[in-house]
Amino acid sequence: MAGRAVPPGRLRRRLTIAFVLVAGVSAGLLAGGAGLLLRQSWSDASLQQAAADARYQLVLAGQFLPLTDQRGTDLLTSFEGSGRHVVLVDGPARPSHPAYAPTIGERLRATVAEGQLGYQRSAPAERPRLLVVGGRIPGSTAELYVITVEDDIAADVGQLRTALLAGWVLVVLLAAAVGHALARRTLEPVGRASRAAQALTEGLLATRLPVRGRDEFSVWAASFNEMADALESKIVALSAAQARERRFTADVAHELRTPVTALVAAASLLREHLDQLPGDARPAARLLVGDVVRLRRLVEDLMEISRLDAGRQPLSVGPVDAPALLHAIVAARGWSDRVLIAADPVVLPTDPRRLERVLANLVANAVEHGAGEIRASVAAAGPLVVFEVTDQGPGIPAEHLPHLFDRFHKVDPARSGPGSGLGLAIARENAILLGGVLSVHSSPGAGARFRLELPAEPHGGDREQRPAEPPAQHTGGQPAGTTTGGAG
Repeated sequence: MAGRAVPPGRLRRRLTIAFVLVAGVSAGLLAGGAGLLLRQSWSDASLQQAAADARYQLVLAGQFLPLTDQRGTDLLTSFEGSGRHVVLVDGPARPSHPAYAPTIGERLRATVAEGQLGYQRSAPAERPRLLVVGGRIPGSTAELYVITVEDDIAADVGQLRTALLAGWVLVVLLAAAVGHALARRTLEPVGRASRAAQALTEGLLATRLPVRGRDEFSVWAASFNEMADALESKIVALSAAQARERRFTADVAHELRTPVTALVAAASLLREHLDQLPGDARPAARLLVGDVVRLRRLVEDLMEISRLDAGRQPLSVGPVDAPALLHAIVAARGWSDRVLIAADPVVLPTDPRRLERVLANLVANAVEHGAGEIRASVAAAGPLVVFEVTDQGPGIPAEHLPHLFDRFHKVDPARSGPGSGLGLAIARENAILLGGVLSVHSSPGAGARFRLELPAEPHGGDREQRPAEPPAQHTGGQPAGTTTGGAG
């Protein structure tokens, strides 16, 4: 599949984390708010109760007026005996119990001095935690501070905090489990669609998605199935059309073989007696002979391409002297004066007849459609043996490079070149059969370079394993053009 690959489960993890964050933040805010409200409520209730108790104790303390040292001592003893811890300030501060003798703050002293009831609390970390509520004893300047121990409230607040924290953790864990389950269930159709798309790319055209319910994923699945149906129909139709085309090509080649053989025999006889023909008939006779030769080559190419399509092309692998084969190809076709051969001593195991067919087509293409010096080379490159055929022609237009190895494709729109348009297609098919790769490189004004890479080790030549697409063509810029993309 195209595009950047996404690791499986990444979106699921993101959805789960998002669900946990939302649930965790929400639960944390609720738990924190509830804890603050309860603590404040408990503190206010404790203060109100302590204030009411302090007013009552101040009234009781009025019974000990006038305060002398002895009466003050009796007052402290009486309050301590009734379970009340107090601090009497009538000059120096005197606590009823030395363990409950908090320092009275200046703000509290100032509030009490104004005749009002005031309070102070010890720091939250201090133990025991004390609430001090004080006021003036009615009818006296003496001050009485009633002490309330709030350790039980602190313990309750601690338990509440622990319970809220445990509840928050439980909510987060539950949110993680629910979020993971929901994300998995929600993204399951996406995973099925991804697997179905991958199956389609692998050629399993019968792949379909189940349609369940009426939600968005069901609509998506139905649309995917419609697309798969249309794609399967198109591919089946294209395959049938391709099969008909190949069968038609094979039938035409087969039907033409016998009459073309007779025409070739007649053309050969006519060529031998050209000198005996009248002068005005000789050009037409030469044209006829040339066209018959071209027709024979076309029929031979059609027969070969039909055999390649049918897979009836067994390999006969043996050691091949690559430089000797190149020299033989050039010499046999009379190209020695135009083709320069640069070859390292290389022997490779391959089918000599098919390799000769590929190289002959490449060199013929350069001779017929290239220009300048033509070079044919062979060299060993690690596990490969590389053949290259280059010319110094104007190059090949970029728009033709992707189709250069297609059948009957010609760069010349008038199709007036000498080739049939099958030469490079046959060369590519044979290269694939040999286990090689055939590619073309072209630069503006610098000609074209065809490159054949063959394995240096024996290749089985299993035709079923050949790639379905032609090898990649490479360009070195915006090229100019040669006259054709195929050699005869």
